[in-house]
Amino acid sequence: MAVPKKKMSKSKRDSRKNTWKKKIKKNVLVALSIGKGLLKEKTQSNIIIS
Repeated sequence: MAVPKKKMSKSKRDSRKNTWKKKIKKNVLVALSIGKGLLKEKTQSNIIIS
């Protein structure tokens, strides 16, 4: 099993977490907008399948 060799600094840890959170935030906003669109409008034309 892989284990870290040395302790990671708090600033490096925080910057990596923020990078990960920025990527996730974009996907969450897209998913929320699609969900809201489906709830408001009953049409199926705005569903994007990727």
